[in-house]
Amino acid sequence: RTDPDLILAPMLTAVVPEDIWSTRTVLIVHPGPMGDRGPSSLDWAIQEGAQDWGVTVLQAAAEMDAGDIWASVPFRVAPCGKSELYRGEVSDAAVRAVLLAVERYEERSYTPVPLDYTAAGVQGRARPPMRQADRRIDWRSDDTETVLRRLRAADSRPGVLDELYGDEFFLHGGHPEDELRGAPGAVLATRDGAICRATVDGAVWIPRLRARRVPGGPATLKLSAAAVLGERLAGVDEAEADPRAAADRDTWSEIRYREHGRAGFLEFSFPGGAMDTARCRRLLAAYRDAIARPTSVLVLGPRRDVFSNGIHLGVIEAAADPAGESWANINAMNDLVQAVLTTTDRLTVAALPGNAAAGGLMLALAADEVWCRAASVLNPHYRLMGLYGSEFWTYTLPRRVGAAQAALLTSRTLPVGARQAHFLGLADLVLPGSQEEFRSQTVRRAAELAASAPLPGRIAVKRARRAEDEAAAPLAGYRSDELARMERNFFGESEPYHALRADFVHSVRQLTTPEHLLEWAPAHS
Repeated sequence: RTDPDLILAPMLTAVVPEDIWSTRTVLIVHPGPMGDRGPSSLDWAIQEGAQDWGVTVLQAAAEMDAGDIWASVPFRVAPCGKSELYRGEVSDAAVRAVLLAVERYEERSYTPVPLDYTAAGVQGRARPPMRQADRRIDWRSDDTETVLRRLRAADSRPGVLDELYGDEFFLHGGHPEDELRGAPGAVLATRDGAICRATVDGAVWIPRLRARRVPGGPATLKLSAAAVLGERLAGVDEAEADPRAAADRDTWSEIRYREHGRAGFLEFSFPGGAMDTARCRRLLAAYRDAIARPTSVLVLGPRRDVFSNGIHLGVIEAAADPAGESWANINAMNDLVQAVLTTTDRLTVAALPGNAAAGGLMLALAADEVWCRAASVLNPHYRLMGLYGSEFWTYTLPRRVGAAQAALLTSRTLPVGARQAHFLGLADLVLPGSQEEFRSQTVRRAAELAASAPLPGRIAVKRARRAEDEAAAPLAGYRSDELARMERNFFGESEPYHALRADFVHSVRQLTTPEHLLEWAPAHS
């Protein structure tokens, strides 16, 4: 339809047809350094303990991943799972590599470099797809570091196939444990849905499992390990971790709390940013504990990766009563957001090192200030799930961007970059740099803000405004009106929500029409 000169494939899932790559320039983003080839690039890098990796932009050719190289950007491999690495260091390097490649293409004077394994700097090699045989964990001999690398290399998909209690499951995610010990392979404890499993020299936490699908049977979902194992865990103790104590330990905890001066930091990190009913309630309890501390600024958000994407569609899909679980989940989210909105004795800051969407973004907007890393992407809408939306968005979104822009953002269902978010009023501060740099800047700025002379006056103004807003239109009214619409979405017979949710959870492909994207382009630019 557009007859482009240049085509960019940022996430290639199918072979580019020859009649396309032979007639125009097609650039492919490969998550590996120069010379690396194959579909399991990050899997091999993480599992083999690579400390340095890269992203290469190469030209599509007859041989996969063997085309001429337009750009290559290195990065340090963070000790985390594949999906987190992809959303962080890989994506940052990919953006730099793509911009460089497009700049070189525009100059028309740059000649891409042919792949030559004898050339300096070409250190990668062709690797086969990683199979389950390559990922297998031997609990009787593999040490903790080996187990963690295998789990992290497969954390989002496909998981590591393993046996527990006589049945086969895919293990998703891996985190170290500093205290618990036991017989290799044994399940030692649970914590907030995760299981702790012993290795030969320590133990690891595995947050999620997926039952192996029976041939001809229904699809299975990644859920909390405890939910999947159920009664098999009878007699296994719950090893609780207080958020404040967990902050100083090398253990798995989805919620941590720490302080720097008079600034408190309530850190939460949920797989994929999804918050089910139980997570919302745990975070609300931790929030209430945090606001009981003698601080004047409270920062909300993870140290890195996704801030939040709202309610947990996977848990809802797996529930015996999806509509009922949807209702419980949205009310738990509302309780959390309301607690943030009604905090008037200190300043609250939502710090977003990564993306936020739907109710997760509305949680951020409940804070007094929103600080975003420049690479963050915000999705302030619910319509792709057939939902009206809740979490007090009808109060917070117009308050920030105005009624007309709020209607546009929630109806157009398109992403907003951090700088555009700042221009619109969705974000108060945009900080450049890596996730680690964003974290250090956030800590410094929050501590300075907490110690600043104008802060008491700002808190007083905030308290007065909240009282004025409550007198004009109580928060209970916003909540009631939103939930009345959501109740119809959840329980109405002709509503599309349940079908859209099922398609999303089971990865049924949905495409945005080109016309929709073209319509947005002038306003977005």
